[in-house]
Amino acid sequence: MEFIKLKKRASEIRAKYAELEKSKGTKEWDRQDLVRGFVGDVGDLVKLTMAQDGLREIPNASEKIAHELADCLWSVFVIAEKYDVDLEGAFFRTMDELDKRIESEMQK
Repeated sequence: MEFIKLKKRASEIRAKYAELEKSKGTKEWDRQDLVRGFVGDVGDLVKLTMAQDGLREIPNASEKIAHELADCLWSVFVIAEKYDVDLEGAFFRTMDELDKRIESEMQK
């Protein structure tokens, strides 16, 4: 799936969450709430990877890891949008920087 489609789908789901929050009379999540939710998802991912590596017991951990990774990816897209980050551009710039750093280290 193309980057733009992933980004669009993430925004659609965030908009639906906003509607749900409004319909329930709860506060719509702001940027800080979204970041805290992301940290929670990362924590869940850590627990699942620990289970996959035999350090915890969680039924169906391997299937749940895929779900949690998708949750994390969704959060990254939504947070980037909320902070006006060109995630695609930042990704490629960062990968180029890392590539140069690795090449430099390998030449030492």
